[in-house]
Amino acid sequence: MSYPASMRAITIAKTGGPEVLEKTEIPFPTVEPEHLVIKIEYAGVNFIDIYFRQGIYSANKPFPFAIGKEAAGTVVGLPTDSTVLDDPEYQKRGYKVGSRVAIEHLGAYAEYVAMPWRTAYPVADSIPVRVAAASLIQGVTTISFMEEAYTVKEGDIVLIHTIAGGLGTLMCQFAKSRGAIVIGTTSTKEKAEYAKKNGADHVILYKNEDTVARVLEITNGEGVHAIYDGVGKDTFDSDFKMIRRKGTLVSVGNASGPVPPFPPLKLVEKNMKLVRPTMGNYAYTPSEVLYYANALSSHLSDGTLKPLIHKEYPFTAEGVREAHTDLTSGKTIGKLLIKIGD
Repeated sequence: MSYPASMRAITIAKTGGPEVLEKTEIPFPTVEPEHLVIKIEYAGVNFIDIYFRQGIYSANKPFPFAIGKEAAGTVVGLPTDSTVLDDPEYQKRGYKVGSRVAIEHLGAYAEYVAMPWRTAYPVADSIPVRVAAASLIQGVTTISFMEEAYTVKEGDIVLIHTIAGGLGTLMCQFAKSRGAIVIGTTSTKEKAEYAKKNGADHVILYKNEDTVARVLEITNGEGVHAIYDGVGKDTFDSDFKMIRRKGTLVSVGNASGPVPPFPPLKLVEKNMKLVRPTMGNYAYTPSEVLYYANALSSHLSDGTLKPLIHKEYPFTAEGVREAHTDLTSGKTIGKLLIKIGD
């Protein structure tokens, strides 16, 4: 298949605030023999996009480059390498032109992406592309972190920071499906009401309440079995006060800034575990990617996971700037999407 010489994408020529986001014309991506070529329909907006834009995470590529890490769309080009076509893992996916996939790939705010087939996530026919884009990163993060970083079990008490966000929404649903008692933190009464309707047993308004005191009150002074913390710097120290003996702190993200260095002896007081995983190291091999693709499709299909799409934004510099600003404002509930193409 022949491809256009160029495409439109949201790029940055330097790190900084939302103002560095621009819509530009860039060369069509280089297509290697093992690549799928995907026409993007929707891109998800995530804090990892903010981290790349701000320079907290390094893209390891020269400026300017296309930003965005999550999208879903339709396959328009297949691998041409015979070793790929004969690979049993590739054959399991049944890819053809017109297949739908979701991707975690830097450069997702673009009309097309060319990427290795091994790291694409097949999307079941029953899942709308819009829903796939809204749930890939946060859905696979939820499943892998709650199966592998700390295995949530019936009767566990877990604390989820920012429980009304896109990730918090899915983590609450998944933890409840496993029989856990869920405590969540959020910023407004509106978000608290949403979180309760989403299944949270206790919701703490961290701006108005003493989070540590409330968690210890709810748990009769013992603390929680696990904490999933996507806030980072602002909540890290208090997490040590709310975890129970032999509990697990899962550091999920850096919304308030990276966690500063700390002495490992801090873990000794309660014999606690601290893990800082990434989704990409749980879904790393082709078989792991397929496992989580199937798990996500299954949980979306049976209603265990139900992403809430807060708003769609246009594929313009102004639209993406607004999406980034809204995400970091703390005013949104659920997931934000960018409508890239049909």
